[in-house]
Amino acid sequence: MVMGIISGKWKPAIIYALVTNGTLRFNDLRRLMPKVSQRILTQQLRDLERHGIVKRVPHPQVPPRVEYSVTRLGRSLHPIFKSVCRWADKNFAEIDAASAERFRSPDARIRPSGITRS
Repeated sequence: MVMGIISGKWKPAIIYALVTNGTLRFNDLRRLMPKVSQRILTQQLRDLERHGIVKRVPHPQVPPRVEYSVTRLGRSLHPIFKSVCRWADKNFAEIDAASAERFRSPDARIRPSGITRS
């Protein structure tokens, strides 16, 4: 359950953006993550809000303006993400080499194309 709250391709990026940049509007988040679609960003923000990680503040004006910020609970995740990033930096070469070796090996039974050896 807990890993589901923060897992995914975009949730860590959203939390990081809000921790490092402070309160942001929706389009500011989109600019920081140009590859995320509007629909996915909206879904991820709603999910993070539902779990108390992100706070959404609508401002009643025309055009409508909504700001997002990380909550105290969300900010408490930052050291965990930093630790994961340090681990990835330290081990990326080994992970990359193991992955490449797996598909180079003549004994590999499953090929990237989905074809198996008989």
